[in-house]
Amino acid sequence: MTETTTKVRARPAAVILTPSAQQRIADLMAQAPEGTIGVKLSTPKRGCSGLAYSVDYVTEEAKFDEKIETPGGILYIDGASVLYLVGSTMDWVEDDFTAGFVFNNPNAKGSCGCGESFTV
Repeated sequence: MTETTTKVRARPAAVILTPSAQQRIADLMAQAPEGTIGVKLSTPKRGCSGLAYSVDYVTEEAKFDEKIETPGGILYIDGASVLYLVGSTMDWVEDDFTAGFVFNNPNAKGSCGCGESFTV
């Protein structure tokens, strides 16, 4: 009888983080409240187009969350949001007037005029 071995292949992360986004996560974790284990990206229903991007501190892992380890901390992606975000790039952009995470999401079919929400 021949023994069968199973090879487990690492899968690519659902979301690609730019160096700027990774640095912002590190900055957030450096000032995070006690008990924080990472930051979590989710897509709650909100805005004029349907879904929005939300990044918040998280204190415990949820069973179906995607986990992306970065040098400065862990980014969790809400399990229910992963399908809307696969293949996206997350960036942190700052200029003289605004600062925030910016998403290049190939799954988005449209967005509202202010860029606050998107449809899939």
